[in-house]
Amino acid sequence: MKVILLGNAGAGKSTLARKLLQKQPAARLSLDEVAFGVGSERRPLEDSIADVQAFIEKNESWIIEGCYADILEPVLELCEELYFLNPGMETCVAHCRSRPWEPEKFASADEQDENLQNLIVWVRAYESRGDEYGLKRHRALFESFTGRKREFNDPGDYESAEG
Repeated sequence: MKVILLGNAGAGKSTLARKLLQKQPAARLSLDEVAFGVGSERRPLEDSIADVQAFIEKNESWIIEGCYADILEPVLELCEELYFLNPGMETCVAHCRSRPWEPEKFASADEQDENLQNLIVWVRAYESRGDEYGLKRHRALFESFTGRKREFNDPGDYESAEG
């Protein structure tokens, strides 16, 4: 399995990754792990891409998930299947509101809760963004991929992902 999960924050990428891993063990990489350094500053793009390439070289079977089209574009041809999770803004916002504490991202649940409103504002900008995090860039990346790909617009359909 060599799968990339692409979509907005709250689209269900991490949840789908966990479900796929229950079906077939593989290494998992959240792009948040390679995109940011100390604090909340983006690392240089070439460093993030190099880390993803090293991850791919080290693992025979993998799932990579994230919203960073700029990091994914150079490694896209290395995946066997691309899933574009695009369930709509309100679904993404609802998922963000019900998200359990993510200790790999926040020191405490309170800290995560304090960031929730900022996250929701960011999620709601998805359709109008022109950057690597936005729908336009995700759509272009999805359309450019010539391998097996699938767009999901309903989280209920995620179960049909085979990996």
